[in-house]
Amino acid sequence: MAIERWHPFTELMSLRQAMDRLFDDSFVRPSRILSTFSEAGAPTLDVYQTPNDVVVKTALPGLKPEDVSIDITGETLTIKGESKTEQEVKEEDYLYRERRYGAFSRSVVLPSELKSDKAEATMEDGVLTLTIPKTEEVKPKAIKVKAKEKK
Repeated sequence: MAIERWHPFTELMSLRQAMDRLFDDSFVRPSRILSTFSEAGAPTLDVYQTPNDVVVKTALPGLKPEDVSIDITGETLTIKGESKTEQEVKEEDYLYRERRYGAFSRSVVLPSELKSDKAEATMEDGVLTLTIPKTEEVKPKAIKVKAKEKK
């Protein structure tokens, strides 16, 4: 049997590893519960732009168009709504209750130079799509390159 030298520092955890282990052991991660809503309970958004529009999409399952309000003030877009509970089941009869109920609000800053008065919102299969046209000044313009004639 060979004798090995003991190095006590190799067995110590870093502070970061200790904190990670503490949080992993202490808390349940909410990723499955909050798949449609962010950690604050507000809906998650996809915001992208096309050459002519800025498009905002969010999943709002179970909500009707009349349960959602959209407000654009300056460059700030605010989406508000409320999902109501169904009173069919008594509280004590639940085994799991993961669906979120209640009011929510989500605000984001949009690019400037949008025609907010021309915005259109549609809801299909629980997905809200908001399309906001860009002003003419910010639309990309193609400039054709011409060859210079030699003299």
